[in-house]
Amino acid sequence: MSTENEGKAVQGDPAAPSVPPTPPVPPSAPPAPTGAPGAGPAPASGPSAARPADAAHPTDPAHPTDPAHANAQEAPAAGEAPTVHAAPMAPGAHHAAPETHAAHAAPAGGWPPPPPAVPSWGAQHAHVPPAPAAPRKRTGGLVAAVLAAALLAGGIGGGIGYWAAERGDNGAGSTTVSSGEAPASFKRDPGTVAAVAAQALPSVVTIQAKSGGSQGEGGTGTGFVYDQEGHIVTNNHVVASAADGGTLSVTFSDGKSYDAEVVGRAEGYDVAVLKLTNAPKGLKPLPLGNSDKVAVGDSTIAIGAPFGLSNTVTTGIISAKNRPVASGDGSGASNSYMSALQTDASINPGNSGGPLLDASGAVIGINSAIQSAGSGFGQSQAGSIGLGFAIPVNQAKNVAQQLIRTGKPVYPVIGATVNMNEKGEGAEIAARGTGGTPSVTPNGPAAKAGLKPGDVITAFGGHQIDSGPSLISEIWTHKPGDSVEIAYERDGRTATTTVVLGERTGDS
Repeated sequence: MSTENEGKAVQGDPAAPSVPPTPPVPPSAPPAPTGAPGAGPAPASGPSAARPADAAHPTDPAHPTDPAHANAQEAPAAGEAPTVHAAPMAPGAHHAAPETHAAHAAPAGGWPPPPPAVPSWGAQHAHVPPAPAAPRKRTGGLVAAVLAAALLAGGIGGGIGYWAAERGDNGAGSTTVSSGEAPASFKRDPGTVAAVAAQALPSVVTIQAKSGGSQGEGGTGTGFVYDQEGHIVTNNHVVASAADGGTLSVTFSDGKSYDAEVVGRAEGYDVAVLKLTNAPKGLKPLPLGNSDKVAVGDSTIAIGAPFGLSNTVTTGIISAKNRPVASGDGSGASNSYMSALQTDASINPGNSGGPLLDASGAVIGINSAIQSAGSGFGQSQAGSIGLGFAIPVNQAKNVAQQLIRTGKPVYPVIGATVNMNEKGEGAEIAARGTGGTPSVTPNGPAAKAGLKPGDVITAFGGHQIDSGPSLISEIWTHKPGDSVEIAYERDGRTATTTVVLGERTGDS
């Protein structure tokens, strides 16, 4: 318990909250009567109603309080002025000096009141009845009074602040700050997330796919407007259930829905193109960026319908590039491979097929897969853990254009079968192909480049290869006819060669 507070003067009015005392205003003392003993200036300190024995005088350290007289009224000695104690006040009485001390009344305003005035030495003054002796132990009461005063002061302060803010009393400044513009007229600067989202949302759609079976199974995904003719780009796995005899509907951010049909699908790329059957006029395609120019650390904005929550916007950065990702149903029959853009923007089931935008609002990828703790890659119902993967838009654009032209995908190939299960030093060309066929296609791209069964491909086009899926992911970033340098190992020796990519049409 602090003794500093206990040594301060306490107002004598028991009906009023205790407030910290203010230094008394030196009174204009009347002239002392002739011959009055001990006439002189008034002391600077005010009275103390109750002061602990070890507390120093609040304003006169040269006169310590006698413990024996701390709580008692004494008669003044010769030549001394009597000690004036604050007398109890009747309920409802105002804190003001008695009529005999009207010259010492509180200043204008009345709060907080000054302590009772002390007359000059030897001055005539009205008789002040002695205050009753204070109880010996007042610590608890004093602390309670201080706490009550603090709480009340907080309430009064809040009330005064509100009153002043409402009325502008005496020109005082408001305690609140108002916005200069109403939210409806507030304009977001170009390049902010809000501005990019507002520009892109009208061109992002939520896709409802239902199968043609009796159960009507399906799911929800996302897509975006590719051109003014009504083509929508999305993931193959979003629309696969409705591709054969099912139904597709597309809903825009304004709530308007349209029927759609599949133009073409590429299982290996996990890309599909739809077309609105009755496309509205004024469609605004999203601008396509250049995924080859993306750098790690660039800002990203993902838009989609995670868990069916349409028009959801999340943000993050590019956390990695050229990340080899294989996603699919786990059987290997319809797996897709991508050299993905990795982002920490929150991506969940339902975001699939939606755009991954850069800070300017251009599409740099198609959100396609997430890493879920303990469940591997793919669209499980687990939530985002900050590892999302998008198909680079340069690859998706090539696939979409091919699907719009022919309805079928075209894949670049090297003409060799590689081991898809092992991971480590590279992608090993298998000893035999599927169904006992040769693992290196006779007169194919790999055979012409001099590759043989057992060779381990360690780099493709300057990118490190550690497995069969990573090799396919890199191959599919190119086009048929591209010449690519390959590094490989044979019998413990490293060599390089150049392969001219062939092509395969359709999914098989």
